[in-house]
Amino acid sequence: MTILVAAIADDYTGASDLANTWRKAGFRTVQTIGIPSSTHGFTDIDALVVSLKIRSVPASEAVAAALNADAFLRGLGVPHVMYKICSTFDSTDDGNIGHVTEALRANAGADWALISPAFPETGRTVYKGHLFVADTLLNESPLKDHPLNPMRDANLVRVLSRQTKHPVYNVDFQTMNQGALACHERIKSLPHRPCSIIADAISQNDLDILGELAISNPVSTGASGLGAGIAHAILQQHSKIIAAKPLEPVAGYAAVLAGSCSARTLEQIAAAELHMPTFKLDPDQLIASNGNVETAIGFARQHIGTGPFLIAASSSPDTARAVQQRHGKLVAGQVIEAALADIAARLVAMGVKRLVVAGGETSGAIVDRLGIESFEVGDELAAGVPVLRSTDPKSGNLMMVLKSGNFGGTNFFHDALVRMK
Repeated sequence: MTILVAAIADDYTGASDLANTWRKAGFRTVQTIGIPSSTHGFTDIDALVVSLKIRSVPASEAVAAALNADAFLRGLGVPHVMYKICSTFDSTDDGNIGHVTEALRANAGADWALISPAFPETGRTVYKGHLFVADTLLNESPLKDHPLNPMRDANLVRVLSRQTKHPVYNVDFQTMNQGALACHERIKSLPHRPCSIIADAISQNDLDILGELAISNPVSTGASGLGAGIAHAILQQHSKIIAAKPLEPVAGYAAVLAGSCSARTLEQIAAAELHMPTFKLDPDQLIASNGNVETAIGFARQHIGTGPFLIAASSSPDTARAVQQRHGKLVAGQVIEAALADIAARLVAMGVKRLVVAGGETSGAIVDRLGIESFEVGDELAAGVPVLRSTDPKSGNLMMVLKSGNFGGTNFFHDALVRMK
């Protein structure tokens, strides 16, 4: 078995995003849910993404989980391991990106680690160490009000410095414009090691340079943009890669479950309501009792035979904050995730075989409840979002889409279900 590159992803939708990037590059890619119990079926793959659910957990817990995954991947002989994070960073002062990056760097015996959340294809760029969403600084974008990880500072050098005991430097745009050699020289000239490096990137060419930098080291941290750069660099060295095949279709009912409160997911729900039966869960009722779940299942039974339907627990940021204030942030999140996971399991038992899920935390809860161990990665449905097909027999041959909240166009739910037929 020769795996060219692997990643540890901090959530399931982010893992799908990166797996999609590597699949588009031509790599035969598998996404696992946690550390797999065996490597059966890994003989003909080029890239492996281990999905964890650690984005919003305490740093010590995230570090332990990431190091376990790293040990598994290094045991397979993987030459480079990327820690996959969100392109909007999604990490407050209590976050764990800095801690996990330090731990993986030390474990690999490296004295520096490249960090790049840039993903220009989806409007995420880094300039002078500051993260932009389209033309807006991160802390002025809707991400400033993320219900779990509000981003109030766009200066990533500053953000990361509050999470790590070692220096954080910026390789700026002027240096990037001079090419990979100049970037290497800049890194060599840094006064203190070990260290972390936030690199500017506003274009695919910048990502290609960063990919070359990344694979010169055994570890890196970044979003799918860096993953694309890494793939480009690897393909310069390995020209004979067997192209991945399309996924086989599955027969069965179809449904959409949404838990994200992002502006884009709310737009997608509003669009879906125009042509798809929709049931909206009430967070207060869910927390008070599970009666709202039973009502949702009754709704599903009514519509399952007539076409796709949508069950959503999403709400506006103001409504989500009000629910968190009434019941506590942790309790509200856990109850909603558990309810959607319960609904998903019951829908699958009713014959749903094609399932679209919106929201990172929601996707994690649902996939865990369904007991899926791994996915084969199929075609891209939208930037950063592939279709997935479960590969382990006990999961019942499901086709799924795990969508980060802010990804996809307004009509994504409808378009995804059409493409999944």
